[in-house]
Amino acid sequence: MYIIGDEEVDAVRRVIESGQLFRYRGGEGGETDLFEAAWSEKIGVKHAIAVTSGTAALTCGLVGFGVGPGDEVIVPGYTFMATAAAVLAVGAVPIIAEIDESLGLDAADVEKKINPRTKAIIPVHMRGLPANMDAIMAVANKHGVKVLEDACQADGGSYKGKRLGSIGHAGGFSFNHFKIITCGEGGAVVTDDEDTYYRALVHHDSGSVFRDHASAVRIPFFVGWNFRMNEILAAILRVQVTRLDGILAKLRAEKRLMMEELANETAFRLSPVNDIEGDCGVTLGMLFDTEAEARGFGSRLEELGVGCGSPYDSGIHVYWNWEPIMNQSGAHHPMRDAYKLTDVKYEYSTDMCPNTKNILARTICIDTSLNRSKDDLMSVIRRVKKAASSGARAMATA
Repeated sequence: MYIIGDEEVDAVRRVIESGQLFRYRGGEGGETDLFEAAWSEKIGVKHAIAVTSGTAALTCGLVGFGVGPGDEVIVPGYTFMATAAAVLAVGAVPIIAEIDESLGLDAADVEKKINPRTKAIIPVHMRGLPANMDAIMAVANKHGVKVLEDACQADGGSYKGKRLGSIGHAGGFSFNHFKIITCGEGGAVVTDDEDTYYRALVHHDSGSVFRDHASAVRIPFFVGWNFRMNEILAAILRVQVTRLDGILAKLRAEKRLMMEELANETAFRLSPVNDIEGDCGVTLGMLFDTEAEARGFGSRLEELGVGCGSPYDSGIHVYWNWEPIMNQSGAHHPMRDAYKLTDVKYEYSTDMCPNTKNILARTICIDTSLNRSKDDLMSVIRRVKKAASSGARAMATA
């Protein structure tokens, strides 16, 4: 959570005092509808549906594509398990692919993994860093595969002038407590495609057939789930949207200064960014030649009082720790388990994506901050330089 204050408190009070906490049956035209309009305008798409989480957004996006049993969806080996879990939720199988040095999905490895069962690709804009969408869209278009952008960690980011989530055929966002903007827990799915929108709309609300908009739905109704957002969360998000560009500007300014000051360091190179202007500025990545050098630098930096970390150690964001998926336990019941709904035999192993493990192990990240003064930031930069130079001296005398 970056910024939250009196405006959000007032928004919640307004909803509670209105007595209308539900978005339907009296809530039409209220907070959730207004948030969806604001979010679709912000992202630059025709349609946005507010849902209960980023996972729900990805699930609805895949339903929107018509993905189901017997299908495969390619996901990166560096992301929260929810990306792969959403695939299993619709009855398809996640195929885990390599990342590149930008920490995004490697389009070349994606192409190697495409086969007739492949129905979608989910590039993830991890840590606010745009994936290489030109390369990914080129592969997808060549093979006639849909692209669902996972922008859960990149609210408001962009790639070559287009907001993340608007480049693929659909996009998913998270407004979880740890995201760039938040309502505690929430999400949104966006798209320009009408059929994708209507399928996602029906899936997100099991009562869609009874809503005022039912007559406008242009697909046959089916039984969906309940991923509806309530008016309280939407009211918070309406305020948060107004804060978004200011948050991004501050994060980007801090990262830009760090990059300028550290550009000539020889102990590491700055991790490549596919669009520096569109990068959310959440984190600065430093790439070392070896894992040992990265870990040594990280230890020295921690000793100097600067928080940092290796994405290899993130735990929940690395594929080899996705226990249910690695064990191919895709659901509570075998008749709902994607791995058991196909004759294809899948094999996962902890070393199935060696490039991903190597890149993550050689990367050290420092998060940016909205609240840090320039003097404090320069102090951090000096300590980064000190950690780098002391490592270089140690190597020279070894």
